[in-house]
Amino acid sequence: MRLIVARCEVAYTGRLSARLPESTRLVIVKADGSVLVHADVGGYKPLNWMTPPTAVEEEPGLLVVRKRAGKSEDRLEIRLLEVLSDVEHEMGEAAGLEKDGVERDLQEVLAERPEALGEVLRLVRREWPTDVGPVDLMCRDADGDWVAVEVKRIATIEAVEQLSRYLERIRLDPARAGCRGILAAQRVKPQAATLAEARGFRCVEVDLAVLRGEREPELTLFA
Repeated sequence: MRLIVARCEVAYTGRLSARLPESTRLVIVKADGSVLVHADVGGYKPLNWMTPPTAVEEEPGLLVVRKRAGKSEDRLEIRLLEVLSDVEHEMGEAAGLEKDGVERDLQEVLAERPEALGEVLRLVRREWPTDVGPVDLMCRDADGDWVAVEVKRIATIEAVEQLSRYLERIRLDPARAGCRGILAAQRVKPQAATLAEARGFRCVEVDLAVLRGEREPELTLFA
């Protein structure tokens, strides 16, 4: 991984055009071809980025990152006006993010019984890969349409944003352009439910103990 701290200007052209004026920023160039431009504010999200596969070209004072996007090309130009630090680190083999026990167990049970999500679903694959990370379960519904399911212990706004990122990448494939999302969790926070509804996602609260048959579901009396 290469880390560059520099006073720089950044220009993006492709599906749209964007420009970052001169400022001091952190540029991360990963071995897989990912390139991210960060400021010292804004949390974890980069100001601009390119996901692999990319071609990274360098000449004095300039990094050019190119990526084919159908018949067009996305292009990120980083003009390095003053380099304050430029270091490389060997990160070793990548290790996958381990979910906590509840999330992992929920994913396993729902993979075996996707109908517990409240509709007829057929599992196609667990850990369906995208270029921004794997979605937990990829299913097809009774009509054969694609459904991406993200599983959490507690569903927060970040979980909704995560599922949004996965769907954005999945829908780039015309065959899955209509893929919809389901957020499954033991508890869904109200703010997450509101945002999920606005994004067109369905939220499902599931009880791991009930799914395992360790206890009976609570009965609800309707008047």
